[in-house]
Order: sequence, then C-alpha cells, then structure tokens
Amino acid sequence: QVQLVESGGGLVQDGGSLKLSCAASGLTFSSTAMGWFRQAPGKEREFVATITWTGTSTAYADSVKGRFTISRDNAKNTVYLQMNSLKPEDTAVYFCAGGPAGFHISQYRLQMAYAYWGQGTQVIVSS
Repeated sequence: QVQLVESGGGLVQDGGSLKLSCAASGLTFSSTAMGWFRQAPGKEREFVATITWTGTSTAYADSVKGRFTISRDNAKNTVYLQMNSLKPEDTAVYFCAGGPAGFHISQYRLQMAYAYWGQGTQVIVSS
C-alpha cells in the first residue's frame, strides 16, 4: 500500500520560511516523479513544484519561482519543499504527489500525471 505523509506545515509570519517534508512508502521512490500542489480555501488545487525521479530536473509555478525549492533524498524516500519569503497568499493545504517516471517534466504540472497523493499539511502565513 502506497503512503505519502506530509509534515512541516504550520503558522508563520509574512516573510518567514517553512520546510515541508513528504515521506513515501510502498512504492519504488527512486523511480517516481514527485510534486507539490496546494489548495487555498475556496480555490481549486494548483501546481506548485515538481522534481523528476533522478532529481536532475525541477519545475515551479510562476507564483513561487525564486522563493520555493523542491528537492529529494532517494535514500530516505523523502521529498522536500523549502519555502522562503512566504506571503499570505501562500496560505493553503499543501499536498505531495507521486507519479510514474517517463513523462516530460512539463506534464508533471498536471494533476493527472500523479497516481498517489498525500493527505496534506496546512500552511498559514499571517500578515
């Protein structure tokens, strides 16, 4: 059974930082592309960042580019999202997702590219 468990969310002030983690089990993590999505209250879930199974390629939403960094540790079956210069508009539930390798990285911006999803972790940025 595949499990993705996010952690690291919380309350932070405008301009602060948080680092999210997503621990994976039940899948071959080293051959799985990973992504982060978020869903703000009253809004649809949206793409944040993705990283290929090798970790050599990444992609970001324009709204977080230059502030967020996605990374992975295949030895620990964990993907991370370092979030700096947080803004109130970053407030959302953040979900990690895992999908099969082999697509072009641009396709991992789409939710349909992912087969597995975590339950999410709440991030609140206060102004």
